[in-house]
Amino acid sequence: MTQQTHEPGTPPTATDPATAPTAPAAVDPAPAPAPVTLDAPPFPPLAEPRPLAEPRVWPRTFHDRLTAPLPGLKALARFAREGAVRPGPEGLADIPRLPYEPAPLPRVDAGTLAVTWAGHASWIVQAGGLTVLTDPVWSRRILGTPARITPVGVPWDDLPRVDAVVISHNHYDHLDAPTLRRLPRDTPVFVPAGLGRWFRRREFTCVTELDWWEGAELAGVRFDFVPAHHWSKRTLTDTCHSLWGGWVLTVPGGRRVYFAGDTGYGHWFSRIGRRYPGIDLALMPIGAYDPRWWLSDVHCDPEEAVQATLDLGARRMAPMHWATFVLSAEPVLEPLTRARTAWEKAGLDRADLWDLPVGASRTLD
Repeated sequence: MTQQTHEPGTPPTATDPATAPTAPAAVDPAPAPAPVTLDAPPFPPLAEPRPLAEPRVWPRTFHDRLTAPLPGLKALARFAREGAVRPGPEGLADIPRLPYEPAPLPRVDAGTLAVTWAGHASWIVQAGGLTVLTDPVWSRRILGTPARITPVGVPWDDLPRVDAVVISHNHYDHLDAPTLRRLPRDTPVFVPAGLGRWFRRREFTCVTELDWWEGAELAGVRFDFVPAHHWSKRTLTDTCHSLWGGWVLTVPGGRRVYFAGDTGYGHWFSRIGRRYPGIDLALMPIGAYDPRWWLSDVHCDPEEAVQATLDLGARRMAPMHWATFVLSAEPVLEPLTRARTAWEKAGLDRADLWDLPVGASRTLD
Protein backbone atom coordinates (compact mmCIF):
# COMPACT_ATOMS: atom_id res chain seq x y z
CA MET A 1 0.00 0.00 0.00
CA THR A 2 1.27 3.46 -0.90
CA GLN A 3 1.63 5.77 2.07
CA GLN A 4 1.60 9.53 1.57
CA THR A 5 4.28 10.78 3.94
CA HIS A 6 5.01 14.23 2.52
CA GLU A 7 2.98 17.22 1.43
CA PRO A 8 1.77 17.29 -2.17
CA GLY A 9 4.05 19.31 -4.36
CA THR A 10 7.13 18.87 -2.16
CA PRO A 11 9.75 16.14 -2.48
CA PRO A 12 10.35 13.74 0.38
CA THR A 13 13.29 14.69 2.57
CA ALA A 14 15.82 12.63 4.45
CA THR A 15 13.75 13.09 7.58
CA ASP A 16 10.54 11.78 6.05
CA PRO A 17 9.68 8.43 7.69
CA ALA A 18 8.71 5.56 5.48
CA THR A 19 5.81 4.93 7.78
CA ALA A 20 4.09 6.75 10.60
CA PRO A 21 6.28 6.96 13.73
CA THR A 22 5.76 4.78 16.74
CA ALA A 23 3.41 6.46 19.19
CA PRO A 24 4.94 7.59 22.49
CA ALA A 25 4.14 5.58 25.58
CA ALA A 26 3.98 8.75 27.65
CA VAL A 27 4.75 12.44 27.38
CA ASP A 28 7.94 13.51 29.13
CA PRO A 29 8.98 17.05 30.03
CA ALA A 30 11.97 16.51 27.75
CA PRO A 31 12.58 19.09 25.01
CA ALA A 32 9.46 19.66 22.95
CA PRO A 33 9.50 20.67 19.30
CA ALA A 34 10.61 24.25 18.83
CA PRO A 35 7.58 26.51 19.18
CA VAL A 36 6.27 28.14 16.06
CA THR A 37 4.94 31.67 15.92
CA LEU A 38 2.87 33.75 13.58
CA ASP A 39 6.11 35.41 12.48
CA ALA A 40 7.35 32.10 11.04
CA PRO A 41 6.43 31.74 7.35
CA PRO A 42 4.40 28.67 6.44
CA PHE A 43 6.30 25.96 4.65
CA PRO A 44 5.37 25.13 2.00
CA PRO A 45 3.37 28.31 1.35
CA LEU A 46 -0.40 28.02 1.63
CA ALA A 47 -2.30 27.23 -1.53
CA GLU A 48 -4.50 29.89 -3.07
CA PRO A 49 -8.09 29.59 -1.81
CA ARG A 50 -10.38 27.44 -3.93
CA PRO A 51 -13.75 28.85 -5.04
CA LEU A 52 -16.70 27.98 -2.82
CA ALA A 53 -18.94 25.17 -4.14
CA GLU A 54 -16.50 24.50 -6.99
CA PRO A 55 -17.34 21.37 -9.04
CA ARG A 56 -14.54 18.83 -8.58
CA VAL A 57 -13.68 15.41 -9.99
CA TRP A 58 -12.08 12.94 -7.57
CA PRO A 59 -10.53 9.47 -7.80
CA ARG A 60 -12.78 6.59 -6.91
CA THR A 61 -10.70 5.65 -3.88
CA PHE A 62 -8.31 7.28 -1.42
CA HIS A 63 -6.68 4.07 -0.18
CA ASP A 64 -3.29 5.51 -1.10
CA ARG A 65 -3.72 8.11 1.69
CA LEU A 66 -3.83 5.51 4.47
CA THR A 67 -0.88 5.64 6.86
CA ALA A 68 -1.59 2.18 8.26
CA PRO A 69 -3.25 -0.87 6.71
CA LEU A 70 -6.90 -1.44 7.50
CA PRO A 71 -7.53 -4.50 9.70
CA GLY A 72 -7.25 -7.79 7.83
CA LEU A 73 -8.86 -11.14 8.48
CA LYS A 74 -6.31 -12.05 11.16
CA ALA A 75 -6.98 -8.87 13.13
CA LEU A 76 -10.74 -9.27 12.74
CA ALA A 77 -10.52 -12.82 14.03
CA ARG A 78 -8.50 -11.67 17.04
CA PHE A 79 -10.99 -8.93 17.75
CA ALA A 80 -13.88 -11.39 17.57
CA ARG A 81 -12.00 -13.64 19.98
CA GLU A 82 -10.77 -11.14 22.57
CA GLY A 83 -11.73 -7.60 21.66
CA ALA A 84 -13.79 -5.60 24.14
CA VAL A 85 -15.91 -2.78 22.76
CA ARG A 86 -17.38 -1.59 26.06
CA PRO A 87 -15.99 -1.00 29.55
CA GLY A 88 -17.01 -3.38 32.30
CA PRO A 89 -19.36 -2.32 35.09
CA GLU A 90 -16.53 -0.64 37.02
CA GLY A 91 -15.57 1.39 33.96
CA LEU A 92 -19.16 2.57 33.50
CA ALA A 93 -19.69 3.42 37.16
CA ASP A 94 -18.31 6.94 36.70
CA ILE A 95 -20.92 8.03 34.15
CA PRO A 96 -22.65 10.24 36.77
CA ARG A 97 -19.30 11.98 37.37
CA LEU A 98 -18.73 12.96 33.73
CA PRO A 99 -18.40 16.76 33.48
CA TYR A 100 -21.60 18.32 32.16
CA GLU A 101 -22.18 22.03 32.75
CA PRO A 102 -24.39 23.57 30.06
CA ALA A 103 -24.43 27.35 29.97
CA PRO A 104 -25.46 30.11 27.55
CA LEU A 105 -23.12 30.69 24.64
CA PRO A 106 -20.70 33.58 25.16
CA ARG A 107 -21.39 36.90 23.49
CA VAL A 108 -18.60 37.61 21.03
CA ASP A 109 -17.60 40.12 18.40
CA ALA A 110 -15.60 39.65 15.22
CA GLY A 111 -12.32 39.97 17.12
CA THR A 112 -13.12 37.26 19.65
CA LEU A 113 -12.44 33.54 19.39
CA ALA A 114 -14.74 31.31 21.45
CA VAL A 115 -15.37 27.57 21.51
CA THR A 116 -18.21 25.64 23.12
CA TRP A 117 -18.17 21.86 23.46
CA ALA A 118 -21.52 20.31 22.58
CA GLY A 119 -20.11 16.80 23.10
CA HIS A 120 -17.99 14.21 21.24
CA ALA A 121 -16.42 16.05 18.24
CA SER A 122 -19.15 18.69 18.01
CA TRP A 123 -18.02 22.24 18.74
CA ILE A 124 -19.56 25.63 18.25
CA VAL A 125 -16.62 27.74 17.09
CA GLN A 126 -17.23 31.49 17.05
CA ALA A 127 -14.42 33.09 15.07
CA GLY A 128 -14.05 36.08 12.80
CA GLY A 129 -17.72 36.92 13.23
CA LEU A 130 -18.83 33.45 12.05
CA THR A 131 -20.50 30.61 13.93
CA VAL A 132 -19.06 27.31 12.72
CA LEU A 133 -20.17 23.80 13.73
CA THR A 134 -17.66 20.94 13.65
CA ASP A 135 -18.93 17.40 12.98
CA PRO A 136 -22.38 18.26 14.39
CA VAL A 137 -24.09 15.32 16.12
CA TRP A 138 -27.16 16.35 18.10
CA SER A 139 -28.82 12.91 17.90
CA ARG A 140 -29.32 10.84 21.01
CA ARG A 141 -28.22 7.69 19.17
CA ILE A 142 -25.99 6.88 16.23
CA LEU A 143 -25.94 3.68 14.23
CA GLY A 144 -24.48 0.69 16.11
CA THR A 145 -23.77 2.58 19.33
CA PRO A 146 -25.64 2.89 22.65
CA ALA A 147 -27.34 6.18 23.42
CA ARG A 148 -25.33 9.19 24.57
CA ILE A 149 -24.13 9.01 28.16
CA THR A 150 -24.25 12.81 28.49
CA PRO A 151 -26.87 15.07 26.91
CA VAL A 152 -25.97 17.50 24.15
CA GLY A 153 -24.32 20.49 25.78
CA VAL A 154 -26.21 23.14 23.79
CA PRO A 155 -29.86 22.74 22.75
CA TRP A 156 -30.26 23.10 19.01
CA ASP A 157 -32.79 25.90 19.40
CA ASP A 158 -30.25 27.90 21.44
CA LEU A 159 -27.74 28.06 18.57
CA PRO A 160 -27.27 31.34 16.73
CA ARG A 161 -27.47 31.27 12.95
CA VAL A 162 -24.99 28.68 11.72
CA ASP A 163 -22.69 30.29 9.16
CA ALA A 164 -20.73 27.18 8.19
CA VAL A 165 -20.18 23.51 8.97
CA VAL A 166 -16.96 21.51 8.70
CA ILE A 167 -16.95 17.72 8.46
CA SER A 168 -13.85 15.62 9.16
CA HIS A 169 -15.00 12.30 7.63
CA ASN A 170 -18.04 10.17 7.03
CA HIS A 171 -18.18 7.85 10.07
CA TYR A 172 -21.58 7.95 11.75
CA ASP A 173 -20.35 9.59 14.95
CA HIS A 174 -19.02 12.51 12.88
CA LEU A 175 -21.49 12.74 9.98
CA ASP A 176 -25.02 12.59 11.39
CA ALA A 177 -27.81 12.86 8.82
CA PRO A 178 -30.64 13.66 11.30
CA THR A 179 -28.67 16.60 12.69
CA LEU A 180 -27.70 17.96 9.29
CA ARG A 181 -31.33 17.82 8.16
CA ARG A 182 -32.01 20.59 10.69
CA LEU A 183 -29.83 23.05 8.77
CA PRO A 184 -31.00 25.36 6.00
CA ARG A 185 -29.91 23.83 2.71
CA ASP A 186 -27.95 26.95 1.73
CA THR A 187 -25.64 26.61 4.76
CA PRO A 188 -22.02 26.57 3.52
CA VAL A 189 -20.54 23.13 4.20
CA PHE A 190 -16.83 22.28 3.97
CA VAL A 191 -16.16 18.57 3.45
CA PRO A 192 -13.39 16.15 2.48
CA ALA A 193 -12.78 15.26 -1.14
CA GLY A 194 -15.33 12.76 -2.39
CA LEU A 195 -18.00 13.54 0.22
CA GLY A 196 -19.79 16.33 -1.64
CA ARG A 197 -22.14 13.95 -3.42
CA TRP A 198 -23.61 12.86 -0.07
CA PHE A 199 -24.56 16.47 0.70
CA ARG A 200 -25.77 17.35 -2.76
CA ARG A 201 -28.11 14.35 -2.71
CA ARG A 202 -29.62 15.99 0.37
CA GLU A 203 -30.04 19.25 -1.53
CA PHE A 204 -27.27 21.27 0.12
CA THR A 205 -26.38 23.99 -2.35
CA CYS A 206 -23.03 25.37 -1.10
CA VAL A 207 -20.77 22.35 -0.64
CA THR A 208 -17.02 22.89 -0.89
CA GLU A 209 -14.90 19.73 -1.24
CA LEU A 210 -11.20 20.04 -0.48
CA ASP A 211 -8.14 17.83 -0.74
CA TRP A 212 -5.42 17.84 1.91
CA TRP A 213 -3.57 21.16 2.12
CA GLU A 214 -6.29 23.01 0.19
CA GLY A 215 -8.26 25.93 1.59
CA ALA A 216 -11.24 28.16 0.87
CA GLU A 217 -12.47 31.43 2.36
CA LEU A 218 -15.82 32.52 3.72
CA ALA A 219 -16.35 36.10 4.94
CA GLY A 220 -12.62 36.53 5.53
CA VAL A 221 -12.18 33.29 7.50
CA ARG A 222 -9.97 30.67 5.85
CA PHE A 223 -10.88 26.98 6.07
CA ASP A 224 -7.96 24.62 5.35
CA PHE A 225 -8.32 20.84 5.15
CA VAL A 226 -5.33 18.96 6.57
CA PRO A 227 -4.31 15.29 6.86
CA ALA A 228 -5.24 12.85 9.62
CA HIS A 229 -4.28 9.29 10.47
CA HIS A 230 -7.68 7.71 9.94
CA TRP A 231 -9.95 6.28 7.21
CA SER A 232 -13.52 6.51 5.92
CA LYS A 233 -16.47 4.16 5.53
CA ARG A 234 -20.22 4.54 5.71
CA THR A 235 -21.62 1.54 3.84
CA LEU A 236 -20.42 -1.93 2.90
CA THR A 237 -19.15 -0.72 -0.47
CA ASP A 238 -17.59 2.73 0.08
CA THR A 239 -14.43 2.09 2.14
CA CYS A 240 -12.05 5.03 1.61
CA HIS A 241 -14.13 6.42 -1.26
CA SER A 242 -13.98 9.82 0.43
CA LEU A 243 -11.09 11.47 2.24
CA TRP A 244 -10.64 12.13 5.97
CA GLY A 245 -8.80 14.87 7.83
CA GLY A 246 -8.92 17.88 10.13
CA TRP A 247 -9.50 21.60 9.67
CA VAL A 248 -7.50 24.74 10.40
CA LEU A 249 -9.59 27.90 10.71
CA THR A 250 -7.67 31.15 10.35
CA VAL A 251 -9.40 34.44 11.11
CA PRO A 252 -8.38 37.94 9.99
CA GLY A 253 -5.48 38.94 12.17
CA GLY A 254 -3.99 35.45 12.11
CA ARG A 255 -5.56 33.55 15.02
CA ARG A 256 -5.93 29.86 14.31
CA VAL A 257 -8.00 26.95 15.59
CA TYR A 258 -7.13 23.39 14.64
CA PHE A 259 -9.93 20.82 14.72
CA ALA A 260 -8.35 17.37 14.51
CA GLY A 261 -11.53 15.43 13.75
CA ASP A 262 -10.66 11.78 14.35
CA THR A 263 -7.04 10.66 14.14
CA GLY A 264 -4.30 8.46 15.42
CA TYR A 265 -0.87 9.78 16.32
CA GLY A 266 1.76 10.19 13.61
CA HIS A 267 3.92 12.36 11.43
CA TRP A 268 1.22 14.68 10.12
CA PHE A 269 1.02 16.82 13.27
CA SER A 270 4.47 18.37 12.98
CA ARG A 271 3.86 19.07 9.30
CA ILE A 272 0.54 20.74 9.99
CA GLY A 273 2.25 22.92 12.58
CA ARG A 274 4.97 23.85 10.11
CA ARG A 275 2.50 24.89 7.44
CA TYR A 276 0.10 26.62 9.85
CA PRO A 277 2.35 28.23 12.48
CA GLY A 278 0.92 29.89 15.55
CA ILE A 279 -2.09 27.64 16.23
CA ASP A 280 -3.83 29.19 19.23
CA LEU A 281 -6.01 26.19 20.12
CA ALA A 282 -6.00 22.53 19.14
CA LEU A 283 -9.28 20.63 19.54
CA MET A 284 -7.85 17.15 20.10
CA PRO A 285 -9.47 13.71 20.46
CA ILE A 286 -8.48 11.85 23.63
CA GLY A 287 -10.94 8.94 23.81
CA ALA A 288 -11.98 5.69 22.10
CA TYR A 289 -8.48 4.18 22.31
CA ASP A 290 -8.75 0.80 24.07
CA PRO A 291 -7.71 -1.86 23.07
CA ARG A 292 -4.59 -0.22 21.68
CA TRP A 293 -3.64 -3.08 19.36
CA TRP A 294 -6.95 -2.48 17.57
CA LEU A 295 -7.31 1.31 17.71
CA SER A 296 -3.84 2.86 17.93
CA ASP A 297 -3.59 3.53 14.19
CA VAL A 298 -6.79 5.60 14.10
CA HIS A 299 -7.38 7.07 17.60
CA CYS A 300 -4.97 9.00 19.81
CA ASP A 301 -4.80 8.07 23.45
CA PRO A 302 -4.51 10.98 25.93
CA GLU A 303 -0.71 10.96 26.06
CA GLU A 304 -0.51 10.98 22.27
CA ALA A 305 -2.98 13.86 22.09
CA VAL A 306 -0.73 15.94 24.33
CA GLN A 307 2.33 15.02 22.27
CA ALA A 308 0.46 15.88 19.08
CA THR A 309 -0.33 19.31 20.53
CA LEU A 310 3.39 19.81 21.14
CA ASP A 311 4.16 18.64 17.61
CA LEU A 312 1.67 21.16 16.24
CA GLY A 313 3.25 23.97 18.20
CA ALA A 314 -0.25 24.80 19.46
CA ARG A 315 -0.52 27.08 22.47
CA ARG A 316 -3.55 25.38 24.03
CA MET A 317 -5.41 22.08 23.84
CA ALA A 318 -9.11 21.36 24.34
CA PRO A 319 -9.91 17.63 24.69
CA MET A 320 -12.85 16.08 22.82
CA HIS A 321 -14.06 12.70 21.51
CA TRP A 322 -14.83 11.34 24.96
CA ALA A 323 -17.62 11.50 27.60
CA THR A 324 -20.39 11.29 24.99
CA PHE A 325 -20.61 7.90 23.27
CA VAL A 326 -19.19 4.62 24.57
CA LEU A 327 -17.15 3.49 21.57
CA SER A 328 -14.39 1.43 23.17
CA ALA A 329 -13.26 -0.34 26.33
CA GLU A 330 -11.49 2.27 28.46
CA PRO A 331 -13.28 3.45 31.65
CA VAL A 332 -15.42 6.47 30.81
CA LEU A 333 -13.55 8.94 33.04
CA GLU A 334 -10.04 7.68 32.26
CA PRO A 335 -9.37 9.88 29.17
CA LEU A 336 -9.67 13.06 31.22
CA THR A 337 -7.51 11.90 34.13
CA ARG A 338 -4.79 10.64 31.79
CA ALA A 339 -4.85 13.83 29.70
CA ARG A 340 -4.44 15.97 32.81
CA THR A 341 -1.57 13.82 34.03
CA ALA A 342 0.18 13.90 30.65
CA TRP A 343 -0.22 17.67 30.43
CA GLU A 344 1.33 18.15 33.86
CA LYS A 345 4.12 15.66 33.13
CA ALA A 346 5.00 17.58 29.98
CA GLY A 347 5.53 20.69 32.10
CA LEU A 348 2.80 22.67 30.35
CA ASP A 349 0.81 25.53 31.85
CA ARG A 350 -2.37 24.16 33.43
CA ALA A 351 -4.31 27.20 32.19
CA ASP A 352 -3.60 26.14 28.60
CA LEU A 353 -5.44 22.83 29.00
CA TRP A 354 -9.03 23.74 28.22
CA ASP A 355 -10.59 20.56 29.63
CA LEU A 356 -14.15 21.78 29.30
CA PRO A 357 -17.25 20.07 30.64
CA VAL A 358 -19.86 19.23 28.01
CA GLY A 359 -21.79 22.44 27.36
CA ALA A 360 -19.08 24.82 28.61
CA SER A 361 -17.26 27.57 26.68
CA ARG A 362 -13.92 29.33 26.69
CA THR A 363 -13.07 32.64 25.07
CA LEU A 364 -9.80 33.96 23.72
CA ASP A 365 -10.01 37.75 23.38
